Amino acid sequence: MLSLSFTSPSEVIGAAARRARQLRLARNMTQDGLAARSGVSLGTLKLFERTGKASFETVVRIAFALGAEKEFLELFPPSPLTRIDDVIEEPVRRRGRLK
Repeated sequence: MLSLSFTSPSEVIGAAARRARQLRLARNMTQDGLAARSGVSLGTLKLFERTGKASFETVVRIAFALGAEKEFLELFPPSPLTRIDDVIEEPVRRRGRLK
């Protein structure tokens, strides 16, 4: 099994951009076609594929257009609840304490 280990956010960003491009090509889509399907400008799509730079909304739009949106559902998983008391006693935090 292939294991990927990233050491920095820039590596994650670059790998995501490369995989998006590979998936676009595997789906036999042009950059123009993907830009139109995703509602992202062609320039923004080109910049994303080349550098990985894009807003989160842009990346999600591209993922949906490529049929790869499922992974976003697992991006920030909630903490697992182990006891019923965790649900009853623990108030939902609205602010963090640390700066």
